[in-house]
Amino acid sequence: SLLADNETAVHMAVILGTMVAILAGLVFIQTPNSAFKIRSTYIADAKAQPSKYAYEMYALYYTPVWIGCFAIIVAFQFYESFTATTYNVVCIGLSLPFLLQPLLIPDALFHSPDAKRPFLQRYSTKANLWLAVYSFIGNYWYTHYFYSVLKAEYTMPAHRLNNVPIALYFATHFYFSTYHVFSNACLRKVATSFAPGPRRTTLFVGMVIVLSYFTAFMETLTISSFPYYAFEDRNMAYTVGSAFYGIYFLVSFPAFYAFDEDIDTKKKRVTLWDTFVSSCGHGMMILCLLDFVRLHLGVPLVVGNLSTDDSSSASMASWLMDYSSSWFGGPSSS
Repeated sequence: SLLADNETAVHMAVILGTMVAILAGLVFIQTPNSAFKIRSTYIADAKAQPSKYAYEMYALYYTPVWIGCFAIIVAFQFYESFTATTYNVVCIGLSLPFLLQPLLIPDALFHSPDAKRPFLQRYSTKANLWLAVYSFIGNYWYTHYFYSVLKAEYTMPAHRLNNVPIALYFATHFYFSTYHVFSNACLRKVATSFAPGPRRTTLFVGMVIVLSYFTAFMETLTISSFPYYAFEDRNMAYTVGSAFYGIYFLVSFPAFYAFDEDIDTKKKRVTLWDTFVSSCGHGMMILCLLDFVRLHLGVPLVVGNLSTDDSSSASMASWLMDYSSSWFGGPSSS
């Protein structure tokens, strides 16, 4: 109802307004870094961190493209004629400019030193791997917390993996690529604008919290016009759900900001295996936090849904278990 919508708007205005006010207060008590001769900046410095600079600029230039495509699809309701395959084609297609950039455009259009590095050592390769692993974990595992805790559901036609539309695994990649470049910019502005110390650390943590909640809320708000992603209680989805979703970013925003920070100084070499382990480790931190919240709420967790589209996944899992048991001499089914 309109009243319910108004109440939700008031709640969100109060929450976001309070967060902004606290951040403003924290900024007010900071000491400028002018005495420390550090240039205040949002984007990575093109001279000190050319690899990150090029990656972030490329992401910023591509972001309006995928947002524009989604806006057209939603505004003109093209999704009403989409099949499961159409969703896959659209989402995979929009993710490819990120996924293929390290291979096809290694300089990222902004003179990245990656162009002179082997493919496996490029910053953009590692950044894409970090976000791809994170996106996979988020869809494969975290989505079920939304199903269980917030009673969310995707009802569009879809090919699914673990009862999550496969198209979303790819959509999440370009969503998260954009989110983390913007979070890098905000966190870098804090780190480069003010003198180090407890007050700056408090502002940095506060910025992470506000960015996490705001990002989660804005995604929930913008996707609300898409009728095939529904919540049992939309007011709860905006207020509590944004905090729940924001748990992802409480961990990933500062983690990605610090990831491979020294690639252009060669102080420390980060390998693809390091990247994979880093993403998995932070992914487990998020999973634990989500589950702590679920346990606190006393909500049972249901993963997968064998009654719909997961029968093939179950068959594959059963085959793998039988195969591993016979190979390693485990208990047989006889």
